[in-house]
Amino acid sequence: MSRPVLSVSVTEAGRARARRLPFEHVHGSAAPAVRERWGSVDGFVLFLATGAAVRIVAPLLTDKDGDPAVVCVDEAGRHAVALVGGHTGGANALARQIGGLLDAEPVLTTATDTTERVALDTLPSFVAAGDVAGVTAAMLDGRSPRVSNETGWPLPADLTDGDAPERIVVTDRREPRVPGTVALHPPSLVAGVGASTGAPARDVADLLDAALDRAGLARMSLAEVATLDRKTTEPGLQALGLPLRGFSAEALRAVSVPTPSAVVADAVGTPSVAEAAALLAAGPDAELVVPKQANAVATVAIARRARPAGRLRIVGLGPGTPALRTPAAETAVRHAQVVIGYAPYVEACADLLQPHHEVVRSPIGEEVVRAKQALAEAAGGREVALVCSGDPGVYAMASIALELAADAPGVAIETVPGVTAALAASAAVGAPLGHDFATISLSDLLTPWEAIEARLRAAAAADFALALYNPRSERRTWQLDAARQILLAHRAPSTPVAVVTDVTRADEHVRVTTLAELDPSDAGMTTCVLVGASSTRVVDGRVVTPRGYRP
Repeated sequence: MSRPVLSVSVTEAGRARARRLPFEHVHGSAAPAVRERWGSVDGFVLFLATGAAVRIVAPLLTDKDGDPAVVCVDEAGRHAVALVGGHTGGANALARQIGGLLDAEPVLTTATDTTERVALDTLPSFVAAGDVAGVTAAMLDGRSPRVSNETGWPLPADLTDGDAPERIVVTDRREPRVPGTVALHPPSLVAGVGASTGAPARDVADLLDAALDRAGLARMSLAEVATLDRKTTEPGLQALGLPLRGFSAEALRAVSVPTPSAVVADAVGTPSVAEAAALLAAGPDAELVVPKQANAVATVAIARRARPAGRLRIVGLGPGTPALRTPAAETAVRHAQVVIGYAPYVEACADLLQPHHEVVRSPIGEEVVRAKQALAEAAGGREVALVCSGDPGVYAMASIALELAADAPGVAIETVPGVTAALAASAAVGAPLGHDFATISLSDLLTPWEAIEARLRAAAAADFALALYNPRSERRTWQLDAARQILLAHRAPSTPVAVVTDVTRADEHVRVTTLAELDPSDAGMTTCVLVGASSTRVVDGRVVTPRGYRP
């Protein structure tokens, strides 16, 4: 949601729960607060009975595409009810988010959600237009619409070609609005734009609209605008409201175009801006579907991508609780077409998954297989989320995927960070990592124990606080005690140690002990063991490593 969400409570129980949500909060009289903020927020979380909420919001409703989402949470905090704006308003997603944060049951009544059918109006990478309600109703009644996919754009597995009279047309062309037909517009078009300095926004927009109109192309399929790099700050281009990408004159000069200009070459160092930028941004084998069009202040050309611009996002889901999942991580999963991960990690984001998602759950030990599949899906033009617990760059999937990416050139990859176990465990006991620290994995499945032992000795001698990952498993039972013996050669027996298992999860267990009394049997594969430095102490029950500001 681009604008804020406002939570409103009227009771002390509601106030307490509202404070657990990452939203602006108003306590007191609900009706005036909702009326005052109705046009300035994307959603409301009302800690009210649904009847009371209906009476407040009913007079304010105007259009489902413009009204904010409204979610109600009952007094006991057991249910988060999506009341208004299920799909288009984002209430269903908001109810799921609140359910995860408050341990409440999301209550969704939209038909596609309750029947686990694909919702045409929320498919990632598509904009639906036409008779969405009519075609959706046909699908809910068991009819399979005919599917025309002239672009070859990837679709969810559920959207297969049927024999019903209803139609789904996947196209970047303008489609007449007729009953029983939905147009799914993919992001297949790229506009290249050149503009003079200070070109009025209206003139640039009018030229682009005219070019689309003459070619019969749908603006909803326009994915981005490309231009000369020095022009990305032009207000007239920024006002188009689309992602803006700039290329150097050198890169644009290398693109063969049908209408180069010597005048443009003399002015900006490349014989083409609009056509070259459109083709370059659209990627390999792109087709120039609208050659350069011009007015007094700008030039426009439009290219069609030969295939979707797939992307792999390697997503850190944090230590367990949805409260410590970042908004960027949630966005990456929601907008993915394919979600891949070790089965327990996929379950950790189950509240984000929708019927349109293709979900691949894999067993432990299949990290390379997961990474290869994720890269292959992205290379095929799909939006992929490869999910991990904690942070993907810390003993997780980012390094594996990035190493293997050399065999999949051209795949766009983004790493979405998360709160890793060491940080969550540290927060659970105080601040044991308050000064310099090191993280070491005790698993010798991929790293020889000799190397692990050398690192332990070096870190102990350097007086780092330590976060020990993978300390013990059913088969690896001796490594943690071996590490303890190594550390005792450099640390006092009274050095504080925190053993934190399943941090932030329902069965979280925390034990603060000493290096001498550390019992390896307290740890498991979901444990992070934090070992203090020589300066670490227990202050009022909290483990603290001082920063050194005080003597």
